[in-house]
Amino acid sequence: MDSKNKRQITKNKNFAQALGHAWDGFYLIFFRERNFRIHLVAMALVIIAGLVLWVNRTTWLWLLLACFLVLSAEILNTLVEYLVDLMVGPRFDPTAKKIKDIAAGGVLFTAGTAAVIGVIVLWPYLGSLLPV
Repeated sequence: MDSKNKRQITKNKNFAQALGHAWDGFYLIFFRERNFRIHLVAMALVIIAGLVLWVNRTTWLWLLLACFLVLSAEILNTLVEYLVDLMVGPRFDPTAKKIKDIAAGGVLFTAGTAAVIGVIVLWPYLGSLLPV
């Protein structure tokens, strides 16, 4: 079933249908959410740094875990924003603002934690590049 042309109100019939809906969701967040794309660019820079610095497997795991946690937090933040907008509509609601701010704060906290992880695991590699 093409989810773009038909309105589905029942459970997915098979894995392929569920995968199609998941792809639709990824497509939406990628093309409609600027911050998600910014996080992807940051992730690409981290990957480039890892390749240039020839990091080991354990460092790769930490770097990729941190990156994917930030992307996951951004996805959850977007989900919260859409749900709040659905419930509140076009009117301003102070509680809705608090909910959205908390969700955005969660992304900021996760991104900050990822940056700390990046510094901790990359510091030995960066230190070896500096002249003594």
